[in-house]
Amino acid sequence: MADPSSYRPRPGEIPDSPGVYRFRDEHRRVIYVGKAKSLRQRLANYFQDLANLHPRTRSMVTTAASVEWTVVSTEVEALQLEYSWIKEYDPRFNVKYRDDKSYPYLAVTMNEEFPRVQVMRGHKKKGVRYFGPYGHAWAIRDTVDLLLRVFPVRTCSAGVFKNAARTGRPCLLGYIGKCSAPCVERISAEDHQELAEEFCDFMAGRTGTYLRRLERQMAEAAEEMEYERAARLRDDIGALKKAMEKSAVVLADATDADLIAVAEDELEAAVQIFHVRGGRVRGQRGWVTDKVEEITTGALVEHALQQLYGEERGDAVPKEVLVPALPDPVEPVQQWLTERRGSGVSLRIPQRGDKKALMETVQRNAQQALVLHKTKRASDLTTRSRALEEIAEALDLDSAPLRIECYDISHLQGDDVVASMVVFEDGLARKSEYRRFQIKGFRGQDDVRSMHEVITRRFRRYLAEKERTGEWADGPNGTEAGGDEQRPNGRDLTDGPVTPDDGDVLTDGPALKDDDGRPKRFAYPPQLVVVDGGQPQVAAAQRALDELGIDDIAVCGLAKRLEEVWVPGEDDPVVLPRTSEGLYLLQRVRDEAHRFAITYQRTKRAKRFRSSPLDDVPGLGETRKQALIKHFGSVKKLRSATIDQICEVPGIGRKTAETVAVALARATPAAPAVNTATGEIMDDEDGAPETTADAPGEPVPAGTPDERRGQER
Repeated sequence: MADPSSYRPRPGEIPDSPGVYRFRDEHRRVIYVGKAKSLRQRLANYFQDLANLHPRTRSMVTTAASVEWTVVSTEVEALQLEYSWIKEYDPRFNVKYRDDKSYPYLAVTMNEEFPRVQVMRGHKKKGVRYFGPYGHAWAIRDTVDLLLRVFPVRTCSAGVFKNAARTGRPCLLGYIGKCSAPCVERISAEDHQELAEEFCDFMAGRTGTYLRRLERQMAEAAEEMEYERAARLRDDIGALKKAMEKSAVVLADATDADLIAVAEDELEAAVQIFHVRGGRVRGQRGWVTDKVEEITTGALVEHALQQLYGEERGDAVPKEVLVPALPDPVEPVQQWLTERRGSGVSLRIPQRGDKKALMETVQRNAQQALVLHKTKRASDLTTRSRALEEIAEALDLDSAPLRIECYDISHLQGDDVVASMVVFEDGLARKSEYRRFQIKGFRGQDDVRSMHEVITRRFRRYLAEKERTGEWADGPNGTEAGGDEQRPNGRDLTDGPVTPDDGDVLTDGPALKDDDGRPKRFAYPPQLVVVDGGQPQVAAAQRALDELGIDDIAVCGLAKRLEEVWVPGEDDPVVLPRTSEGLYLLQRVRDEAHRFAITYQRTKRAKRFRSSPLDDVPGLGETRKQALIKHFGSVKKLRSATIDQICEVPGIGRKTAETVAVALARATPAAPAVNTATGEIMDDEDGAPETTADAPGEPVPAGTPDERRGQER
């Protein structure tokens, strides 16, 4: 626990101007971001007697080890910068709304030549019109199915569209009249674009024009005794009215507004948003947050506005935003919203009439969401807390291990030896922190030595980061620490093999360049290291930490046979009850590490099986490689060809042909493998198909399934 006076800025250092400030902890992670009209006055509030601070504020300032600030010109700029930094650093003491799902939108891709109507989730794209969000994707599909009778806009994917254009036959929707079939030129691109615009206008609430037009056309058809056409128009009108009934009118004046309500207690807050367009409720969404800082309702509303409109532009920001309490001050927030919309935005509290009544409905939804969240989470929080306390008690730890790292080694009969590292924080998996390793210090099967290498490499990186951030001048034992882990995307951050006794080279990979405390770092120390294995693996992990001079991280191992927990230096394991929540958490951590390791090992194995001797020929790209295989039929036949025969392949000169012949002569043919789907012996030189690691036709070593499971770790 740090003393705030140890990093308090000297008098006169803090400017009396608008700006954004960041508190960092001892590992240089940003733990809190805030903005202020006057940095001097705001920061002075943090450096007062701890007894006068709110408990959560006190926890933040004692966790922090430094504070820094950035001066801006206006409060609006401070608001924008605060939002950007919160999104970038994900500070633990800031309010972060947890959206319980990725809400679906009805999207119309107006940026395409033939716009497409579809369901979309995630980040919004430029040139796409969005309507929603909706609570369920099926609600969007039901609405679209009704509207396609009147607005037969394309809904097919690019692949289906191109295939229909190639064959000259539309899909089923084109035959039943629910698509205008631009793929076979039944409608021009301009007319289809206009049809999509009409669809968007109707979804935006401008419904009266289309209904009146259809009713007029129906009357004209009836007068001309075209009764079948009149009946179709009657059904179209019914479909539009049915689609409109799905969202009842709540505001009679066709208002475009978002209503935001907040329900809160001392620990948590729930936010509910109703999106009203054209006087109708078009969508609803909600978030829940832990109140990790002392915060008012107005500040909660401000954070909700940042999350809601931080990525939006134009009409996505409505003319009116109705809230239960106004941010203080309100002018910068209102100006920020106006800039994002491009025209005036009214941010206010409804006082009377339909808008106040609707706000009360939104408020009731927020209250129910908070109650439901607490009901769901109560047992989960209690269970996780009890599990961490049981682990701390069983292993005689000073405190509950809030960050647990687990390591596992995986291989197949000593080939493709890899390791995994998974991270659990507060009893929950933090997948962005997962890492995977290739064992490079030696060849063959040795789980104990592999575990020693992995732990060494991981904590060398930790020590290197501490040295780089200035926490000490010289690393332990005079070594320059580093690591060569892989991120889950497979990018290797080192070059060359690393042995357990050699100092790893700290490279300048993208994950290492950031010195700004971003959350996805490899240098955070765990309170507990768990290894998948028994006494030998635990001893190897502890020896690696001892060699690096690290003595403040606990180590244990979980053996699969009897689920015994082993600790360093003890001849007998710690036996937790089978009903123990602590044992269950350790099992989940161990199983996740095993899953992550074996998935990586299978991927490497499949990649090795798919490799070809032609891959090692310098200057031979994919195009010419495929041309060679197509010409000869297989690598085996290519190996037996003469240089003159290889030169007959288009694009292959004599020098390249000689290089190919030499490379194939030096290469050793791969061992045969078995196709698990058919049982046949496969020689990938004879044109065996490429397969993925988990496909049914994956080439695997010969042997029964039970034998292979016993060989694979």
